[in-house]
Amino acid sequence: MRFAFIFALLPLPAFADAPVVEDAWAEGRSVHVSLSHPDSGWAHYADGWEVLDAAGNRLGLRVLAHPHEAEQPFTRSLTLDRMPEGPLFIRARCLVDGWNAGLSPVRRE
Repeated sequence: MRFAFIFALLPLPAFADAPVVEDAWAEGRSVHVSLSHPDSGWAHYADGWEVLDAAGNRLGLRVLAHPHEAEQPFTRSLTLDRMPEGPLFIRARCLVDGWNAGLSPVRRE
């Protein structure tokens, strides 16, 4: 019982919600991503997303420079130098929790 009390006093990590890619599509050389995340201000917000090819190569990075507390979900775009053939994926990032483990497919318009 004594150990249970001590364990209860230990700090626990805060498990925040990861950024969610609500939609992602490509038109021409542009990639558009609608993202949602429970941004709580400058200390914790979705701060970027990247475009990857099927081999995991980064084709572009979109930095999100500020929180979007009142705009959820929000859509931002990125123009690539070239639009490759084959599937593309989006991986989102949170300022606190880092990169998501999962990838979201990009549909072609």
